[in-house]
Amino acid sequence: MALRDIRVVPDPVLRTACDEITEITPAVERLVQDLLDTVNDPGRAGLSANQIGVSLRAFSYNIDGEVGYILNPVLVEQSGEQYGDEGCLSVPGLWYKTRRSDYAKVEGINLQGERIILEGTGLMGRMLQHECDHLDGHVYLDRLEKEERREALRYMRAHQS
Repeated sequence: MALRDIRVVPDPVLRTACDEITEITPAVERLVQDLLDTVNDPGRAGLSANQIGVSLRAFSYNIDGEVGYILNPVLVEQSGEQYGDEGCLSVPGLWYKTRRSDYAKVEGINLQGERIILEGTGLMGRMLQHECDHLDGHVYLDRLEKEERREALRYMRAHQS
């Protein structure tokens, strides 16, 4: 079991689009186990590989007691709308109302190379979009209105150690 440290903004790994996984290697298998171990903590809904410093397209999730992962996820469908509080392990201490699609569907593969689909509404839909954003080099603050984003960045600069 490896509980990994979470990278926080302004770490450049969080602003870099992640590379597709082209081969399932022992290193990818260890990455998946680390993602699963690290997300399996109360209050954690999702965790992308770049949040633990690995620039590969993979994330884990922990929604309603269901813990899992997906490799090379692609957001293929979204519908509806939700507007609610969102936070991020890489942006500690800040929660802002964020607009997202209510429903999201993601396609990718598992460690056996088999196609898998994750989909859902509410928190699951929000998490799928949030983690795909991470893998594309974005954090949820990018989705905030201009003044809220400015306020969040000011707060983070003031509280950096």
